Order: sequence, then structure tokens, then C-alpha cells
Amino acid sequence: MRTLKLSIKQKYLNAIKDGRKVQEFREVRPNNIEKYLQLDSNGFEIEDENANALPIEYDAILFTSKESGDTALVEVKGARCEIMVDENRNPIEYEYGGNIWVVERVVYDLGKIIEHTVSSRTSNNNNS
Repeated sequence: MRTLKLSIKQKYLNAIKDGRKVQEFREVRPNNIEKYLQLDSNGFEIEDENANALPIEYDAILFTSKESGDTALVEVKGARCEIMVDENRNPIEYEYGGNIWVVERVVYDLGKIIEHTVSSRTSNNNNS
């Protein structure tokens, strides 16, 4: 199983476990592009026929709360890239390392919870 590991705030982890949060959004940046997008041998994004970047296909995401240590392994039902646009529907751009980058994010559609754990830190806090 191909699994993406992500840190998340406890309140969002709870919302995923409760079924209230069904999507996860992650901004693609130069320092994390290899984690989220399919790249060719030269390090450039692989795109579909509509020039949208293709996300790496993960089977699941392992969410971990930094606050509590709780985890949830959640099925990924689908993923897609979205280019962020301004009020005039123009792509938002920024410069990094002498190159122009377009602000984009990966949207993960979340499925069922495969497993979850409650950290001893959470258990101890609940017993206080």
C-alpha cells in the first residue's frame, strides 16, 4: 500500500475520524513537489491532456496529530491538482530560486478509516 504521511492538527484529525472532513488540501511548493506530484526524469511535473499536474497516486494517508500523537490511516479515493487563481481567474504566481512558480494544491478525496490509534498522551489527558 502506497501511503502518504502527513501531520495534522488534532481538531482536523477528529473531524476526519467523525466523517466531517472528507478532503485534505496540500499546497505544492518547490520544497515538497516530489512528495505530491508525478515528475519526469528531469524533475518537471507530468501533466494530463489539460495541462494539469498529476498527483502521485497514494492508496492511503497516515495522518498524525503533533499535539496528541493520535493517528488515522485513511483511504484515498482520489486526488487532483488545482491551480490557485486570483479574482480575475489568473493563476497566482510567485518567484522562487529565480524561477516563476504557479500556486497549486493537491486535493485528496478521503474514504474510509482503515485504522486509527489513540496515543497514551491522549489517554492520560482524558484521565486527568
